[in-house]
Amino acid sequence: MSTPSFEQLLEAGCHFGHLKRKWNPAMAPYIFMERNGIHIIDLYKTQAKLEEAAAALKSIAKAGKKVLFVATKKQAKQVIADKATAVNMPFVVERWPGGMLTNFPTIRKAVKKMASIDKMTKDGTFDNLSKREKLQITRQRAKLEKNLGSIADMSRLPSALFVVDVHKEHIAVAEAVRLGIPVFAMVDTNSDPSDVDFVIPANDDASKSIELVLDTVVAAMNEGLEERKVEKADSNAAEAEAEAAAPRRERRRVARPAVAPAGEPVATAAPEEVAEVAE
Repeated sequence: MSTPSFEQLLEAGCHFGHLKRKWNPAMAPYIFMERNGIHIIDLYKTQAKLEEAAAALKSIAKAGKKVLFVATKKQAKQVIADKATAVNMPFVVERWPGGMLTNFPTIRKAVKKMASIDKMTKDGTFDNLSKREKLQITRQRAKLEKNLGSIADMSRLPSALFVVDVHKEHIAVAEAVRLGIPVFAMVDTNSDPSDVDFVIPANDDASKSIELVLDTVVAAMNEGLEERKVEKADSNAAEAEAEAAAPRRERRRVARPAVAPAGEPVATAAPEEVAEVAE
């Protein structure tokens, strides 16, 4: 797992914060200086925090758990969609549906509705409907696909949330905090980091900055997934060896009865030995 160098972070523009008048005082520990009315983020702290967050996400991925990526701002939409798809994780790039986490069963019903429409299309039921009903169902399916298509495979609540711009995605962060789900986030100087478990102080408005941070995070998660595959293969091989060795051990434990040569009596225990055994 490699963390971006100071020069890479600088080149991507991760150090640019917001105007001084828009700052949040809670971000003071992560601000290096102010220049021309703009706050400059301390990239050494960004580097350390990014490494910490990447290590935590790697362990989550290694455990086979899901991380939900959230970014509805224009600069981050495509980047989030591409990177989350690369590691087979759910993501939200359209409007955050209120209650997605706190009212998850209802969201699952909407996803199941989408699946039932697909089933109707396959089994021929859809063709028997009137033209108006077909149009209504098609529109409903398109709307569900746009808002919930990226989380269709998420059958349970995610183990973590990765957010770009907590100021814009405050509802998602609030829901995660309420349910005790850890939050990883890129936090700019105008945001409040108090509800974020793993703060990555960085410019969340530049697409290059977002892409660099996500590249690091996704690479760490890929490592975790690969390690999980290797461990699973090793455990399967060990189980197969154990199963193959088990019948041999049983055969060894079974004692063969004593067979006396032809014409000779079978040896029996002495009377004293028999009495001792009886006692």
